[in-house]
Amino acid sequence: MIYLDHHASTPCDPQVLEAMLPYFTSQFGNPSSLHKAGMRTFDAVQQSREQVAVLIGAQPGEVIFTSGATEANNLALLGYARAAKLTNSRRRIVISAIEHKAIINPGKQLAREGFEVVTIPVNSDGKVKVDFARNAINSETLLVSIQAANGEIGTIQPISELSQLAHAAGAIMHTDAAQAVGKIPVNIMAWGVDMLSLSGHKLYGPQGIGALIVRNPRRTQMEPLAYGGGQERGWRSGTPNVPGIVGLGAACARCNELQQDENAHLAVLRDEFENLMLSAIPESFRNGDLQNRLPNNSSITFPELEADALLARLPSLALSTGSACDAGTIEPSSTLISIGLSRSDARSTIRIGLGRFSSRSDISQASSLIIKQVLELKRLGAKLGIG
Repeated sequence: MIYLDHHASTPCDPQVLEAMLPYFTSQFGNPSSLHKAGMRTFDAVQQSREQVAVLIGAQPGEVIFTSGATEANNLALLGYARAAKLTNSRRRIVISAIEHKAIINPGKQLAREGFEVVTIPVNSDGKVKVDFARNAINSETLLVSIQAANGEIGTIQPISELSQLAHAAGAIMHTDAAQAVGKIPVNIMAWGVDMLSLSGHKLYGPQGIGALIVRNPRRTQMEPLAYGGGQERGWRSGTPNVPGIVGLGAACARCNELQQDENAHLAVLRDEFENLMLSAIPESFRNGDLQNRLPNNSSITFPELEADALLARLPSLALSTGSACDAGTIEPSSTLISIGLSRSDARSTIRIGLGRFSSRSDISQASSLIIKQVLELKRLGAKLGIG
């Protein structure tokens, strides 16, 4: 199988797995224990904090390990808002229209708890409308949460500019950077964000591990989502997932080493893939910001063709469509609808996510298979009088 779904999950890098293995076997001490076995794993956890921090321009003490970006996002929104509610009269939360559900659904929960949640629309490229944001972020705003990059269409947001708007209004700025870390340069200081979420399995680390980066953690109040032994500054109690944490640290170190050359290579492969698609199927079109986008992302629409039917004819490829299964019903992507696509075009869209181990041969084979099946489906549709 040719794997082209790296926005959904990445394979664990072999060097990352190698770094993790001792912590499943010989190095199993609890890092909260005071004996040597515990001290060894404590040191490993601290080293991983440093590796994560280096990749994103943070300080090790600002790294709070979680089970992934979903938990980190929930802690950032629910934890911060609930704690602030006790001492702060601000009740407005500002998010974008194309956030991940790990932001949208905590926002809905906060709305049930009495907060006002304001959604900023995006333009046809998926870029947040900054003028709308300028009006939405006001003296009532407590928290602004805007994703750094979109995992469906690849658009990169102007996080620094949005952070300035948030801080000018006295609000806190959070970004979900799960799709950005390891794919573009990320610097929490340069971006000016107060909190940042990331996930291990999006950057060639293991699943089930992530982090919330909190600037100035000693001056930040956060209500934990779970209570226990007080690990991770009391915000994320429970015995740490040491193998996962070591894997996340090793994955960040690998990204720091490889990402510049790797991402330049992926952008070349992506462009080759898109050129093949657009030349063979002239009515197809790309989605997202074609200048400011992730180097490994390609979202392409084939009008009047069901993408799910296309994928069913491509068993040797792993990629995704512009539809999502939610509570047993198939709905078009809310991101694609937000950028102005019709429901029909959203259902006619595929997403390619290239990765570290993708090759030019993969692109050549995948594009040939996709083009062949698109043309065949169109031929069948014309024969049946469809489209």
